[in-house]
Amino acid sequence: MSAKLLGRKKVTKKPVKSKSAVSNKPKEKEKTDILRLVGIHTLRPPKGSHKRRKYLGRGPGSGHGETSTRGSKGQTSRAGRDFYLGLEGGQTPLIRRIPKRGFTSKFKKEYQIVNLVNLSKVKEPAIDLKLLEEKGLIKNKDKLVKILGTGEIKNPIKIQAHAFSKKAAEAIKNAGGETKIINA
Repeated sequence: MSAKLLGRKKVTKKPVKSKSAVSNKPKEKEKTDILRLVGIHTLRPPKGSHKRRKYLGRGPGSGHGETSTRGSKGQTSRAGRDFYLGLEGGQTPLIRRIPKRGFTSKFKKEYQIVNLVNLSKVKEPAIDLKLLEEKGLIKNKDKLVKILGTGEIKNPIKIQAHAFSKKAAEAIKNAGGETKIINA
């Protein structure tokens, strides 16, 4: 049977041109063709790098309607915080199981400590908080400073600080020095 009788078109094969027979286009035209194909308008992010936003609460047809993918009832279905830090279900939380001892006063004073050994290295006759900070014996002149009696002092000095231990004050006076307490 012929192709006409069956109602089909007769397919004829086109002759294949050899590479030498293909005409070479000018280089400039190739560049403009490439620029038309590649440009900002054709840039796309890599596949899988962007995930579509999940629209919630837009009816049963969306697949995320009614409960908005949160399940039903309970703490996690509500708005706001679901679990606070230390929640252990029905079990008594660790912070309530461990024993509590002691107490920390909110009126506690924290001093920067300077010993007599460190003061004996300073060769100034009068020492104040600014000088102690410059020499690196304290970190901050605005915080409280206490002089302790570890070590010995031989040269007489006048020193200012917020507090002195009994031993330190005695050692400074025995060396011929003076202590002055600064009120914070």
